[in-house]
Amino acid sequence: MTVSLVTGCSTGIGTAIALRLAREGHTVHASVRTEASGAGLLEEAGELDLSLVIMDVDDDESVTTGIESVIEQSGRVDVLVNNAGIGGGLGAIEEMPVEVFESVLNTNLLGGVRCIQAVLPGMRERGEGAVVNITSAAGQKVLAGQGAYAASKFAMEAVTEALAVEVMPFGIRVAAVGPGVVATPIFTKPSPVSPDPDTPYQGAARMTDYFMAALSAGPAVPEDVADVVWHALTTDAPMLRYPVGADAERMAVRRAELSDEAWVGAQTVESDDEWWAFVTDVSGVQAPKR
Repeated sequence: MTVSLVTGCSTGIGTAIALRLAREGHTVHASVRTEASGAGLLEEAGELDLSLVIMDVDDDESVTTGIESVIEQSGRVDVLVNNAGIGGGLGAIEEMPVEVFESVLNTNLLGGVRCIQAVLPGMRERGEGAVVNITSAAGQKVLAGQGAYAASKFAMEAVTEALAVEVMPFGIRVAAVGPGVVATPIFTKPSPVSPDPDTPYQGAARMTDYFMAALSAGPAVPEDVADVVWHALTTDAPMLRYPVGADAERMAVRRAELSDEAWVGAQTVESDDEWWAFVTDVSGVQAPKR
């Protein structure tokens, strides 16, 4: 029986991944911050081999205690899926409080590192295991207004690549799964920064338009991410990176085709219509701005 630990399972992508692995026959430990926040997942899981582990990835002691409880219950962790994350809001670097950067990096980067460090010794000793980090399309290319969030995802991409090299000799599979826009509750949570209609940085304001329009145009759904995670775990031809969603796939291609200067320059045009045409081109999102 494969034992899997999935973090950030109270809603959205984490819920979908935990359920998919359980339906595939894994013993799944789904991390949530409180029992109440995991009640819906347990109800949906029904008779599946899925249980909650109360764990806050922001806290060293909580991660240590939580993963020790998983090992005590199931004997090991074969698969770790680092999904827990926060959005951090959209806003210009100058206007984004440093505290927001600290919070986003602590959850989206260090939270995953804490979990990796806790499960890796056992995987290494057994000579097998898998670590899947849920990153983002924003972890390889960034648009104005995404500074805090993209910084955390770029960093997790770097950790994933370094880890893959380090643990390959021990038979451990490592992958980064990078969704584009996915319809999840992360978009309904209040931003830590109130938007300023008079901001001199229009790029951040345009990014809000883009994400809302992308959602209305038919984004990926959490189950799409779960499908890619399952493929990354089971394929006979594993890759390091897996985009999820047509927008993520297209942006990866278009970003590679453009120079850094062209990418930056296209985002600094003064005309909203020109900027929106650029984002439509690179993402494939066909929707009017809000």
